[in-house]
Order: sequence, then structure tokens, then C-alpha cells
Amino acid sequence: MAEGNAVEVRGLHVRRGTTEVFKSIDLDIPRGQITGLMGPSGCGKTTLMRSIVGVQKIAGGTVTVLSDPGGTQVQRRRVSYDTQAASVYGDLTIQQNLRYFARLIGAPTSDVDRVITQVGLADQAKQTVDSLSGGQEKRVSLAVAMLGTPELLVLDEPTVGLDPLLRSELWEIFRGVAEAGATIVVSSHVMDEALRCDRIVLLRAGRIIADTTPARLLTDTGESDPDAAFLALIERDAAASAQAHHPMTRRQAREEASE
Repeated sequence: MAEGNAVEVRGLHVRRGTTEVFKSIDLDIPRGQITGLMGPSGCGKTTLMRSIVGVQKIAGGTVTVLSDPGGTQVQRRRVSYDTQAASVYGDLTIQQNLRYFARLIGAPTSDVDRVITQVGLADQAKQTVDSLSGGQEKRVSLAVAMLGTPELLVLDEPTVGLDPLLRSELWEIFRGVAEAGATIVVSSHVMDEALRCDRIVLLRAGRIIADTTPARLLTDTGESDPDAAFLALIERDAAASAQAHHPMTRRQAREEASE
């Protein structure tokens, strides 16, 4: 495994029932950066994340995380996973939730107040989760993922359904965690969030169609808006796929070029 990578995926093949999610994908995720997995719903973002944290059954290929196979016991305290649904208990307070999960993973008790403060919920620490807004509940779930100072945080659409202000506040938290040395993999289908990442991986129909940076994304497509840039890449990929299935003859290509 390359020293600068937190994750290396090679030839990943995943089936779900009769559906083939990935045939064979390769991906490197560098350490200390925010890598955004972008793309429409159903493109494979969650399956890829589940494969990275070791909870997805795979049909072939390898996933190496922090130099060990994904999902091994040694990674329990080094890797955290925040699912789309907030995985906290509604009838417990924020503080009680964090104390419970800290004990589960063996994180120090001092971590509880630290992460509650980091996600901006110190004033609500003694409130039950059920009494919180949706955005606050997502912050509690994020706080759980930050316990124990993990080296890799895998966050599945943590800002979905939130208003622009709340999304911006969460991204400030992500950036602070990354600047402290952690690697973050975050998925989203809100394309303007791509500009907040260090790297962008765009998936379409179980394939990686772009692995780039925000600046290169806009430069390569000639667009100034991320939505337009992603649409341009998807249209380009769709055209290439159509061409591969129905290639023009050389004569047709010459005739088209001469028109």
C-alpha cells in the first residue's frame, strides 16, 4: 500500500442479489484530505463506503484501509462510519449517547465533552435527542463518529435534507477535523459541496467517471458552476458509452468529420 494513501481499492466487484453494483473499480484515497464521493442516487456511493468500512459483502477484489484489509478488528478505533440515518438513541440525552458510545469503543471519557463542543452542541448537552432539530440530531451522530479521534471518517450524506446554513456549519467541522490530520470520505448528491472537497470522485451507474480536484473539474469542463460541470461529465460519459455499444464505422466517422 502506498504510504500516502488511507484507502486503496483494487478490482472491487460487488453484487446485491441479481444486481451488479460494481464490476471492477480501482480507487486511491490519500491521507489527510477530504474526498467527496459525488453522484446521483443509486450510483454506488453507499456501497463503496460500506465496502471501505468492511460491512459490505464483496464478490471480488480487495479493499485496503490504513494498511490492513477493510473491516478488520484492528480498525475498530481507527475508522468510524456515520450512516445516512442518525444512529443515536432518541430517549437519551446527547451526553448520555456520547458516554455510551465512548464506552463501546474504549474512547476516553474526556472525549465526550470534546466532541460535543466540536459539533457546537455544548448548550444542548443535557437535552434528549428526540427534542432536537434534524440538523442537531445529525450533529450528534457526527459527534459519535468523532469519538476516539479516528484516523479515517466515512460519512454517508451527512448534510442531506439540511438548509444551506446548517450544511455550511457542518462543512466547517469537516474541514477542522481534516486539518487536525484525519482523512474524511464524504458522500453527497449536492454538487456545490464538491467545491469544499480536496478531491472529487464522480460515480455513475457503478463506475468512476472522474477522479479530480474542484479546480480541474471546472477547468476540464469549461464550466463555472459545479452542477453544470457534473452534468457535462455525465453527458460526456453517456455519449462515450453509447459510442462503445454502437460504434461508428470508419466510413461514417469520416463522413461526419467532413460535414
